[in-house]
Amino acid sequence: MILNFSRRLNGRSLTGVGAMLVLLLIPHSAQAHHAFGAEFDPNRPLVLRGPVTKVEWVNPHAWIHLEHTDEDGNKVSWMVEGGTPNTLLRRGINRNSLKIGTVIVVDGYQSKDRSNRANGRDITFEDGSKLFMGSSGTGAPKDGADPSER
Repeated sequence: MILNFSRRLNGRSLTGVGAMLVLLLIPHSAQAHHAFGAEFDPNRPLVLRGPVTKVEWVNPHAWIHLEHTDEDGNKVSWMVEGGTPNTLLRRGINRNSLKIGTVIVVDGYQSKDRSNRANGRDITFEDGSKLFMGSSGTGAPKDGADPSER
């Protein structure tokens, strides 16, 4: 019985099976990605300044962790979401751009749940150079930071 089944499989059948597997996997990966408006508040812009403590170079979004000192002098850990690693690489940001201890200023937007998470738009280094780290086309406010908006 198994031999008869395997004889019935041909190139067209295998292609159909492969296509079905791809279709089953697409919704799963699409669910992991989110639009800006699902998680971040366009009415809560913020500026964070501090040394980088960790960088997560992962899909679907890279995360930069930094230690920001608030108005009361308390050191607060923040997670800042950027674009995909591929998008960041095309904009000139790589793992070596953000070494642990590098002091950066991040312009971004706070999460809707008011936790210490933000969506980053710009990174400014101590020498004044800037890099755009946001992800285009995600529903983030058009603030001129995205080079594709110009």
